Amino acid sequence: MTSIPTLSDHDIRGKRVLIREDLNVPIEDGQIVSDARIQAALPSIKLAVEAGARVMIAAHLGRPKEGVPIAEQPEASLAPVAARIAELTGYKVRLVTDYLDGFEPDDEDLVLLENIRINAGEKANDPVLAGKLASLCDIFVMDAFGTAHRAQASTEGVIHQAAAACAGPLLAAELEALGLALANPARPMMAIVGGSKVSTKLEVLNSLASKVDRLVVGGGMANTFLAATGLEVGRSLYEPDMIGTARALLDKVEIPLPVDLVVAQQGAADLAPANDFVKAAELAADKAIVKAANQVAADELILDIGPQSAEHLCNLVSKSSTILWNGPVGVAEIPAFAQSTHALARAIAASSAYSLAGGGDTLAVIDALGISEQISYISTGGGAFLEFVEGKQLPAVAALEARS
Repeated sequence: MTSIPTLSDHDIRGKRVLIREDLNVPIEDGQIVSDARIQAALPSIKLAVEAGARVMIAAHLGRPKEGVPIAEQPEASLAPVAARIAELTGYKVRLVTDYLDGFEPDDEDLVLLENIRINAGEKANDPVLAGKLASLCDIFVMDAFGTAHRAQASTEGVIHQAAAACAGPLLAAELEALGLALANPARPMMAIVGGSKVSTKLEVLNSLASKVDRLVVGGGMANTFLAATGLEVGRSLYEPDMIGTARALLDKVEIPLPVDLVVAQQGAADLAPANDFVKAAELAADKAIVKAANQVAADELILDIGPQSAEHLCNLVSKSSTILWNGPVGVAEIPAFAQSTHALARAIAASSAYSLAGGGDTLAVIDALGISEQISYISTGGGAFLEFVEGKQLPAVAALEARS
């Protein structure tokens, strides 16, 4: 990757600075469940405010309807985020709803623009919308690694039209950390990738297979690999048409498969709607038993790896020098099937290895266990994290490189 301009390259005192951040936090009943992404963005925000810039923050929340006023979809409002930023910083934060045609500054410390994704043309990277965003600022700062893989008006289009554009500290740190972990990692390197389907993670699995010494697959993906070795997986989530792909990966890199499993007892799958495996796991939580991997019955559901397998993976973690972690190894949303993921997380935290973790489910586990300080680097990106690992060019980064 060529060098890209960063915020430190600019004198921003008195300048209008628009920073694109990833503040897409989980909210339930109007309350923020995890403020990890806000916390990650705060150093960049404080840097700009304390440097004397007129700071505006652009961010999104969820997947609102484009072109529909926020008054008609209040659940998409960034009001809870504005309140949390004010609480954490002591700043006066002003939430502005109508901003595309400009607005007058007040006595605020910073302005948070209402959910950027309600603007028609955001997803399509409309140049007119990008131009309006560019006209709001003297300097545009792309700091949202979690959206850097999307070519949208507020992430990529605005970079081309702004008077000046650069990477923020968080984006720069993400790129450096991922580059360090992938370009010349300390060996042995171990990757842990969770997910429901091999097909959706095939590119990242293929990419990692050529980079790591050991690849752990978790979640529903592991069932496809078990089936590829000839084992019964019952009514578990798996992809029969990906068995050949799984076998090819097993030949390419060491993939330690579980020798014991936590399964829902016979008939538990009938308790939930078809293919709703999280619901099935929730209903089967008190019916879970541990079985050897070669003893799964035809009508059982695999919902986690067993304690023996978890212990083996923790031992492998302790022998690794670089660990890349994205995703749980079981249905970690349900406590009964989160034990192995939690054991693995604690082992990573206790390890002396350089550890890099990313993805929403992964961050939720780290938050729940309070181990963030023990992970070398926590990426705020999910899709962007995986696309970077795949070796893909991130559109926002490419746009910044073009501006360099």
